[in-house]
Amino acid sequence: MRVCVAQSKPIKEDIVANIEQHKKLIHLAIYSKADVIVFPELSITGYEPTLARGLAMDASDTRLDSLQQIADLHAIIIGAGIPMKCRNGINITMVLFHPNAQRQTYSKQYLHADEKPFFVSGENNATCIRGSNVELAICYEISVPEHSANAGKNGGKIYLASVAKSAKGVKAAHQTLSGIAAKYGMTVLMANSVGPSDDFVGAGGSAVWNSDGILLEKMDSESEGFLILDIETQETFKVV
Repeated sequence: MRVCVAQSKPIKEDIVANIEQHKKLIHLAIYSKADVIVFPELSITGYEPTLARGLAMDASDTRLDSLQQIADLHAIIIGAGIPMKCRNGINITMVLFHPNAQRQTYSKQYLHADEKPFFVSGENNATCIRGSNVELAICYEISVPEHSANAGKNGGKIYLASVAKSAKGVKAAHQTLSGIAAKYGMTVLMANSVGPSDDFVGAGGSAVWNSDGILLEKMDSESEGFLILDIETQETFKVV
């Protein structure tokens, strides 16, 4: 299986343009024979907590149908981030588009204090990526020991982190994720955004670590593109 983490530059509030950007990166990943591609946190709208109420959508939103069509046609699994409407507010959610199957969602369970005025914690988090032992994390969750511990207890072999982080946050995340990989023997991948978001600038640095916590590859702080890891061979490469 080839797992891909995308490094994208969201356009504030422009859902249509961001979806088109996703499609371009997905098609490049398909050409590179990726089986799974995951985008940064809130990639469809950009990370804009103060605007989340106006941008919130359902996982079934028809604007997302083109991503489902690509998943169906090319047998690729796509994970894209949205502010998702729920019964008691708005979740920070990754929508998983499986080929010819119902969409799944993973919603952030652990929120940073700054997010709590705008979002609520997620509840429905059962996910499965082609029967593999994949555990998902969204940004702040990587800093919560219980989250990675549960991933290890669940038999996770791959820890996929979708984040939106500044340069300072990227540096800390790299240290944290390397530690998680080594502690639980998981292969770890991180997808981060680039460009302006909320009150910070996304600093890229999307990366891959092996199960010993050794950095295999990383992106720079400005380029759009992606990293691909072949799980079986541990071969990595990047496209910018």
